[in-house]
Amino acid sequence: MFTEFLCPWQGLRDPAASSVTAAGKGDEPSRGTSPGSVGKRLQQELMNLMRSGDKGISAFPESDDLFKWVGTIHRAAGTVYEDLRYKLSLEFPSGYPYKAPTVKFLIPCYHPSVDMQGNICPDILKDKWSALCEVRTILLLIQRLLGEPNIHW
Repeated sequence: MFTEFLCPWQGLRDPAASSVTAAGKGDEPSRGTSPGSVGKRLQQELMNLMRSGDKGISAFPESDDLFKWVGTIHRAAGTVYEDLRYKLSLEFPSGYPYKAPTVKFLIPCYHPSVDMQGNICPDILKDKWSALCEVRTILLLIQRLLGEPNIHW
C-alpha cells in the first residue's frame, strides 16, 4: 500500500493521503454517500490541513456548516500576487469526494485562470476531478496557479 499518492493533476504529492483508499477518477460509491461519511471525510481533511504546516494556505468551516468552508491563499512567492491575501469559498456537495467541490474567489482576482465571477478554470475542479484529491491539494494547486498562469484552461 502506498503512503503517498500523486494527485492526478499538477504533480502535487499529498503525504496525508495514506488514510484514503485507492479510488480512481470517476469512481462512484457502490451505495449512496451518506452525509455522515462526507462529514467524517471533511473533518479528517480539516485535521490533515491543520497538521500539514503548509505555508500560505488555510481553510475552515463557515460557522457550524461543515459543507461550507472559507479558505485563504497568500504568499505566492516570486509573483505579482506575493503580498496579496485571497479569500475563497469552498462548498462541498453531498456526493463529495466523488463530486468536486465548488471553489470561488470571494475577492476579485485578476488572473487568466479566474473569471470575473471568481470561478476557477482548471479542469481539476470540473471534469478531471478525482476522489483522491482533498482540500489541501486544491488550495496548493490554486496557490501554484497564481504563479503559473495557464491561458489554455
